[in-house]
Order: sequence, then structure tokens, then C-alpha cells
Amino acid sequence: MDLYEKLKNKNTFFLIAGPCLIESEGITCRVAEFLKEETSKRDITLIFKSSYKKANRTSVSSPSGPGLRKGLNILQKIKNEFELPILTDVHETLEVEEVSEVADIIQIPAFLSRQTELIIATAKTQRIVNIKKGQFMAPEDMKSAADKVLFAGNDKILLTERGSSFGYFNLVVDFRSFKIMNEFGFPVVYDVTHSLQKPSIGKTTGGTPEFAPMMAKAALATGMVNGLFIETHPQPEKALSDAATQLRLHILPQLLDQCLAVKQAVNINIK
Repeated sequence: MDLYEKLKNKNTFFLIAGPCLIESEGITCRVAEFLKEETSKRDITLIFKSSYKKANRTSVSSPSGPGLRKGLNILQKIKNEFELPILTDVHETLEVEEVSEVADIIQIPAFLSRQTELIIATAKTQRIVNIKKGQFMAPEDMKSAADKVLFAGNDKILLTERGSSFGYFNLVVDFRSFKIMNEFGFPVVYDVTHSLQKPSIGKTTGGTPEFAPMMAKAALATGMVNGLFIETHPQPEKALSDAATQLRLHILPQLLDQCLAVKQAVNINIK
């Protein structure tokens, strides 16, 4: 069974996880090894995620990552050493081809979710395309984004909810969006940690990660979510990006167990 077919399996959920930004080869490998071990125990499909570059930093002085070549080299090592599929995001059409040589899933960031040329260039690689719903978009708008991928001859699409702007410094998740996007016929992902951001609090992004377990379980309880997206770090307070929202690595196993219990209960009710 190929990766996309696994992601469409509604009997379980998959996990997209990793540190927000590639900080070093050591930290990246440490997180990958831990995630591989814990998801293997629970028979959860894992896609390792990290970014070689963060192009939408709050401040010009914020760390933006190791860059394309060095970052992809580290992701390739993760892919080879731990036998994990890779997800990373692209920001310009010029990056797409090189990224497609490493990534199994290429992500369109939320702020770029209406960029037609970027979406089409990504779709043409025939990799799985994960489109994050912009904070400014209604869930119904994601049909048009998905249609751009289909127009390019690619039907391997993921649609990700990451919250909607609620005033200047807050995000909310409208749980109706899971059902609306599910009806388009593609797997739906809930981005747990990014939906708990408090954008642009001073020179950094704030967040409320203490709500992550509740939100993850509630999203799965809708029966409309195929996957969870969780950024995690051994020491979030020292992370170079999204320090206020990433989950501490060691709490993830307990959360996965709780999520599996919710998913099992949903499956029983559906039957």
C-alpha cells in the first residue's frame, strides 16, 4: 500500500510531527528516533516534519533555518536512517523541484495557500500536496485550492485546518470546517500546535500549548479528521522557532494513547 492510501485509512489516524525548524542534525535525529519508536509501538503512520527555512518570521532577526541545501541533506538522512516519509514546506516555485527529490509530502504554507503558481508547480511533482488553510480563508475556499492541484494532474491532496484569525492576536478553530473539507473527498488534517498560536505578540509568536491534548482529542472525536499535525521539541523553551507552541517531546506518548482511545470510541459508534 502506498503512502497516500495509508493516509486515507479512516480506521485510524496518522501523525505529522517533528520540530518546527531544523536547528541541528543532532536535535533533528533525536526527535525522529523518539517519534519512530513511539509511533511504531502504537501502529501509527508517522510522517516526519521539519522546515529547512521559515520564510514568514515575525521579526527580521528571528532564526530562519539552515537553508535549502543543508536542510534537505538533514531530512534525507532522517529519511534513510529511520525509514520515514518526509514532509516539508516550500515558499517559492524555484524550490519545488529540489524539495521533491527528498520530500514525500510537500506543504503549501497557510500564508501561501492562494498562490496558484506555487500550488501548481508543487502538484506537478506528483508528490502528495498538503495545503494548509489560510487563517483568512473559509473552509469552503479549500475546494478551489484543491482544484488547482487536480488541474495539474495530481489527486494526492491533504487539507489542513490550522485555525482562523479572531481579532489581531488570536486564532480559533471552527470544528464545522472538518466536515466541510472532508466532503471534498481528501484526507483532512488538524494542525494542533499552530492553531494554538497567538500571532505576532511583540517580536515572537505566543501560544497556549496547554490546550493541545483537549483540542487534538476533540478534533478526532468529530470523526472527520484523518491526521494530526503536532510540532514537538525536547526543550520547547529553547527552540529557535515557535518556542511558545511546540509540545514537549516526552508528553507525546501519553497524548497518542489518549487519541487512540478517542479514535477507537468513534469507530465503535460509527459501526
